[in-house]
Amino acid sequence: MASHLTFALPVHPAGSDTIKIGLVGCGGRGTGAVDNALRSAPNVKLVAMGDVFRDRVESSLGRLRKRNVKGLDVPKERQFVGFDAYRKVIESNIDYVILATPPGFRPAHLKAAVSAGRNIFTENPVAVDSSGIRTCLELHEEANRKKLNIVAGTQRRHQTGYLETLKRIHD
Repeated sequence: MASHLTFALPVHPAGSDTIKIGLVGCGGRGTGAVDNALRSAPNVKLVAMGDVFRDRVESSLGRLRKRNVKGLDVPKERQFVGFDAYRKVIESNIDYVILATPPGFRPAHLKAAVSAGRNIFTENPVAVDSSGIRTCLELHEEANRKKLNIVAGTQRRHQTGYLETLKRIHD
């Protein structure tokens, strides 16, 4: 699936030097991904967050503040909670969305993001069954037509422990 995804070129939002990010899924992986994004370049801001659970949103913001991450601009009115939180984040004034929820939700979240015209970073896997994969492949085609980018996480390809395990298997 990742081999079919487009890799994003540098994003320059129209009319602003600031790149505005929305985060869907405020657990450890989502917090880590947005931390990486906020540290990647100047003028990157987190402006909307959503999770099914309020304590996840609050905990994520707390961890980012504790790490002295710059670019946090998420007032209470852009901290969304509940099963529809992903829609509210995606419908916010953002340039791209980070999808870091459990993968069973990913096809529906990808569909909402592509429909709203958002560039997307999604964690892997993008789906957990053949129906979800087919949906994601169709969404990839739709994103291409709209000139949107979908980038999928590949961190395991670079982690020392995984590389060492792979080397041992091959040996």
